[in-house]
Parts: sequence; C-alpha cells; structure tokens
Amino acid sequence: MTSERRSPSSAAKHPSEEGVRLQKVLSQAGVASRRAAEEMILEGRIEVDGEVVVELGRRVDPETAVIHVDGSRVMTNNNLTHLLLNKPTGILCTMSDDQGRPCIGDYLSERHGKLFHVGRLDQDTEGLLLITNDGELANRLMHPSYKVRKTYMAEVIGPIPKDLGKRLRAGVELEDGPVKVDRFKLVDQNQNRALVEVVLHEGRKRIVRRLLKHVGHPVQRLVRTRIGDVQLTSERPGAIRPLNRQEVASLYKIVGM
Repeated sequence: MTSERRSPSSAAKHPSEEGVRLQKVLSQAGVASRRAAEEMILEGRIEVDGEVVVELGRRVDPETAVIHVDGSRVMTNNNLTHLLLNKPTGILCTMSDDQGRPCIGDYLSERHGKLFHVGRLDQDTEGLLLITNDGELANRLMHPSYKVRKTYMAEVIGPIPKDLGKRLRAGVELEDGPVKVDRFKLVDQNQNRALVEVVLHEGRKRIVRRLLKHVGHPVQRLVRTRIGDVQLTSERPGAIRPLNRQEVASLYKIVGM
C-alpha cells in the first residue's frame, strides 16, 4: 500500500505560521515600537485571548485576536470604527427620518459602512454621542448590568436647596420606578437659574429631564458631556472625531472586554 504524498503547497500551515507577528500588530496599533513591543512580550505584559504570551514568535489575526496590554484592551481590528459626535440641539437621534427632519445620519453620510449610535439623546438634548459598528461593545455599554456612568450638565430653574444632592443620591420615585444619581454637584447659581452636574448610570428615556422636573427644577438646557472616561473637549456642535486608543481601551475596560 503506497502512502499519499502531499505537496508543500497543499499542506496545512501550522497555527504558529499563520497571521502577523504580535510585535508588529502592537506596533501598528500604536502601542510601542517593535523593539519595545518585544520587550513587553518578554516581560509578560501582553495577553492574547486571555493567555499571557512570552514568546516572540507568536502570530495573531489582528481582526479576531483579543489583545490586552497591562490589562487594557488594544484595538487591532481596522474594520471597527469608534466615533464621538457632539450632537447639536434639534437633531433627531436616528440615522434617517422618513419626514426629512434633521438627524444624526446627516452628519455621517460621507462615511462608509453600517454605523449606529450607542444609546440615544432626545431631540432637545445636546452633547456626546458614541457612533460605532462594534456591536458587542455597543450592547454592553447600553446594558444596565454594566452600570456605565453618563455625565450631564443641566441648566435648571433655581434656586437649588442644599439637601437636593442628598435626596437625589438617596433616590426618588418616578412613574416608571425609582431612580437615584451617582453624583450631583451645584456648579453655578444666579438668581432663579442654576447649572448642575448630574452623573448616573440610568438609561431610561428622558431620565435626567424627568428626574429634575420631579424634584421641582425643570431643565432649560441639557448637555451630555461624558460617557465613562470618554468626554467632550473642544468639539463644536456637529463635530465628529475618532476616539483615540486610550478612549477605546477605557470603554472596553468598563464593560469587561
């Protein structure tokens, strides 16, 4: 009986021969130079798919590998998009509107691929909105079990009583159930107007407006300034920018990815 010989071209490659060298992937992701990445690997600071890697010959698929450096996720899949939009007031939080009203899709028309917004801001609320095609990250950011904190600046009818923060942290009862804030701060106050900062991980519809109205301080203007560690800086209303490596890593960290 003769054995069948396989040609080199038909032989399956060993897993270690497939993919891209790990130090090259780290360098292309902006983590460090290849030489510095090699040192990080030898120091045991790199994890691939939950396994600490200490050999320099390791190859990975950048589109599927889950890589962590010092415990922080590194984005290596160039097909994933993570954007920040400073949503202006009066804009619908939808990618299209059959009545032709202004919506966030108008700001993304020149970008290719299917993108979607992470959560919502009502039409009259401004500020930080995350846009992505990273479905797993988006689902976790919106899921209440991860308790992702959002920060809002609200201009309200004043004056603000000294015990309001204590009341809101203890919780109040709304028509659809109890709600409490993680943090409340009086930023400024002038006669019958006040500027307050509200931090909470609730995601119910118009929750900040309903909460402040319930305690007697209707919102006149509302801006979301922060989600987790990602925050608005100098972006003008309508501006879009990609999240940097540290911001993306911070989002992955708070949802355990």
